[in-house]
Amino acid sequence: MPSEEQRPSNEKTRSGARVLVAFITGALVVAVIWAGLDFLEVSEDATDEATTTVAVEETEPDQGTIPPTTTTTPVSSSTTAPVVFAVTAPDASRRAPFTMEPYTGLGAWLDVFDWSVGFADERVGPGIVDQLAESGVQTLYIQAGKWDSAAPAFEPNLLKMFLERAHTHDISVVGWYVPAFSDPEADLERLLAISELPVDGLAVDIESTNVDDVAERNRNAVALTEELRRLLPDDVIGAIVLEPVLLEDVNPDFWPEFPWEELAPSFDVWLPMNYWTNRGSDTPWRDPHTYTVTNVERMRELIGKPNAPVHVLGGVADETTPGHLGRFQRAAEEVGAIGGSIYDVRTTDENLWPELESFQTDRESRPTIP
Repeated sequence: MPSEEQRPSNEKTRSGARVLVAFITGALVVAVIWAGLDFLEVSEDATDEATTTVAVEETEPDQGTIPPTTTTTPVSSSTTAPVVFAVTAPDASRRAPFTMEPYTGLGAWLDVFDWSVGFADERVGPGIVDQLAESGVQTLYIQAGKWDSAAPAFEPNLLKMFLERAHTHDISVVGWYVPAFSDPEADLERLLAISELPVDGLAVDIESTNVDDVAERNRNAVALTEELRRLLPDDVIGAIVLEPVLLEDVNPDFWPEFPWEELAPSFDVWLPMNYWTNRGSDTPWRDPHTYTVTNVERMRELIGKPNAPVHVLGGVADETTPGHLGRFQRAAEEVGAIGGSIYDVRTTDENLWPELESFQTDRESRPTIP
């Protein structure tokens, strides 16, 4: 046992030891706490990073995807939402099926900028159909709907006056429409509404580039036409298409990867827009014969149908000469076209109609669908 003199010194030693132990213990505790906080911070950062990644995938899908049409949002950028339609099929029993006949022979074209009150600056009235009949026109191709109009059929009362006047002259009518492809269901509703008008045929004009994303545009175009075919299985449906030379040689950026092969099963007759007047005078494409033959041959190869029925569409009319029409007619014969026309009625000079009469045909013998 220590003496009384030794106690203060021993107490100091023990006190110092306690302080040292406490210091070391405290340091360890602080280190552990900091390590824990560090770990938690890293975990939170990792969680935040994962959350951000998911959010980006949900709100910014890669090219080729579109926002889903249901409430389910795909997380993976490779997920492609199908185009969903909720449109009721029309009662096709109320009319005869659309046939190939309207696409044969001589045609004439009117768009909404020609005949409608809302868009035409120099409007033509239903009386223009009387003049077309005198010129030997056998089919009137009339734009019967517009993607941004309130009603599925555009200005229906006035439109029906054109249809009735045409039928009075035994002129067939093909109603056509330009889908925007931004809302395939709305496009489908308009096409079906046109099919229920007193028309003899229905054609889809596939040229709008309103949807910037080419993959989305292609998917919507293919889905729309497939659904149209499913709902109108017994009808001949026409495809008014951009010319291959435009898409491949003149301006490949206009609509790259045009879905020829995917569109092919949905259509029975093809109407390529052979507008040679839009091509430069220093190119071979300015020649109506070269341009028309090349476009038809390429198109048939692209759709995989070497004998696909074709109605050749040329022009445009206000820059077309009678000499042009002679070479156009020769091209039509070479490719075996079932009919021909130039765009459009309002810009066709009266001196062109005698040259166009060569496209007239005897409709008693209807061409068959390959």
